[in-house]
Amino acid sequence: MTLDARTPSGPIDKAWEKTLFDMKLVNPANKRKHTILVIGSGLAGASAAASLGELGYNVRCFCFQDSPRRAHSIAAQGGINAAKNYQNDGDSVYRLFYDTVKGGDFRSREANVYRLAENSVKIIDQCVAQGVPFAREYGGSLANRSFGGALVSRTFYARGQTGQQLLLGAYQALERQIHAGKIKMFPRTEILDIIVIDGQARGLVTRNLITGDLSVHMGDAVVMATGGYGNVYYLSTNAKGSNATAIWRAYKRGALFANPCYTQIHPTCIPVSGDYQSKLTLMSESLRNDGRIWVPKAKGDKRPPNQIPPEDRDYYLERRYPAFGNLVPRDVASRNAKNVCDEGRGVGETGLGVYLDFKDAISRLGEQTIRERYGNLFDMYQRITDEDPYKVPMRIYPAIHYTMGGLWVDYYLQSTIPGLFVAGEANFSDHGANRLGASALMQGLSDGYFIIPYTVGDYLAKAKPAKVDESHPAVREAVVGVQQNIARLLSIKGKRTVDSFHRELGKIVWEYCGMSRTAQGLEKAIVEIRALREEFWQNVTVPGSGNDINQSLEKAGRVADFFELAELMCIDARQRNESCGGHFREEYQTAEGEAQRDDEHYSYVAAWGYTGPDSAPALNKEPLEFEYVHPSQRSYK
Repeated sequence: MTLDARTPSGPIDKAWEKTLFDMKLVNPANKRKHTILVIGSGLAGASAAASLGELGYNVRCFCFQDSPRRAHSIAAQGGINAAKNYQNDGDSVYRLFYDTVKGGDFRSREANVYRLAENSVKIIDQCVAQGVPFAREYGGSLANRSFGGALVSRTFYARGQTGQQLLLGAYQALERQIHAGKIKMFPRTEILDIIVIDGQARGLVTRNLITGDLSVHMGDAVVMATGGYGNVYYLSTNAKGSNATAIWRAYKRGALFANPCYTQIHPTCIPVSGDYQSKLTLMSESLRNDGRIWVPKAKGDKRPPNQIPPEDRDYYLERRYPAFGNLVPRDVASRNAKNVCDEGRGVGETGLGVYLDFKDAISRLGEQTIRERYGNLFDMYQRITDEDPYKVPMRIYPAIHYTMGGLWVDYYLQSTIPGLFVAGEANFSDHGANRLGASALMQGLSDGYFIIPYTVGDYLAKAKPAKVDESHPAVREAVVGVQQNIARLLSIKGKRTVDSFHRELGKIVWEYCGMSRTAQGLEKAIVEIRALREEFWQNVTVPGSGNDINQSLEKAGRVADFFELAELMCIDARQRNESCGGHFREEYQTAEGEAQRDDEHYSYVAAWGYTGPDSAPALNKEPLEFEYVHPSQRSYK
């Protein structure tokens, strides 16, 4: 397949403006005739649905939670980037663009990233107008702080609950359109298939998670904003309900899946404490502004941290990267934490941890200032660990957090299925091989508020989708397929629980396709995943029926998709014989242990196509061209 990103020609700083002018428009009176289906109600989904509803379209919005307020966007803590340059420290749209392309290890599409940086300044104004309570300086101006991968302060925040406050802003906009009758909300609803008619995305097959009823919803376009697939690893910082079923169904219907091996390990997570855990808890990257990361210099030094004098401590990030110090990007910080723990210098009972110490910051700024900046994060850490971070250092270790891969989209955020648009973490478009901190919220709101409302309208004006209803044969085919899959899961009557399979799958993927990968390990992972998947379809037990609330059935369907996605991740990682960002192949590293890219052979987006249940996926390549930020060996020293 030839991939056309539809990137506009001409100067990059005029590209989006030119694109907006060139787009076809829908008459306001005709917008009332169109129905748009929005899957997901997090930042990207809620903002897209609210904006489309306000424009006059009829919108149906679906989420598996009981309320849009419970979308996983609420868990984002540290902040949202924007090139406002309030600190007068040299920031600009171009610098944010540059930092993002560099932070992604030169594996993102320049035009999309520049538009993201450009839209960032609008997002803050939009959110302030909605009443989002950003932190402010004494004089009343909005406050900023630094995040990894940047030497300027461009991150707007609301203590450690920025995602929650931004989501409430989008939620209020969503509810306003619900009240106006432009949006109909479908909570506790899961998407189990995409209906494609004459090559266009035209509908959804859904299951009511309370009653078990299957329903069909038809529309003129579909917007998918379902988040990432980090839960394939079982242990991740994602909410347990977060899943990949919607994007995987789209993949099987013809949407290409791009860069699945690009998964992000967050360096600031509370370490695993036992096999009983079902998820991990993230501590915001914003803590690296004032916290200093260190481990003992001597291997096996088990003294309490407050008894280890400064001369016996290794502030390894400050030592290795003097320019950025503790604010290196996430992939760099995570690999270095793994390295010192592998050397035997890790802390805690398991030895898989490093210290994040606020003693110097408290001495310099005072405890009250630290409480104002991070109080809720400190309280959360104390409740989970029963350790007071005001008195002893936090213990942190890397964990699966974000996925840069996702459905392939062009500049208009349209997938390879016409009429299927993908927003936020569900697409691959903006972050390359590594996302910089505080950029996820930025992308979700940029896509939802400022891109999707335009590009969906352009599609409808040009495609003029014909009217179809539930009597179409493609609708019946999709419904029957969903019914058969549910019946198959319920009929197995095996001896192992869904969670036991998911946990074992997660260990395989973490071990061989986690913080570091090798060709040999990836080959082994593919074999083990296939064997475990075969056992799953023979020995899983799913109690209950499909005609009622059945959380085991929900999980079984999602884990079945995770098996197939995990295999694709390993296939993608195996074919990419280089290291870049979150994809670190041990065979490809510099003498200093940094990621070593191969721009000659791998400067492309790997977009995989589904070819059948027993066939190898087809690799399609979108070449990456860099006109403004020229690829170089990343250095944060």
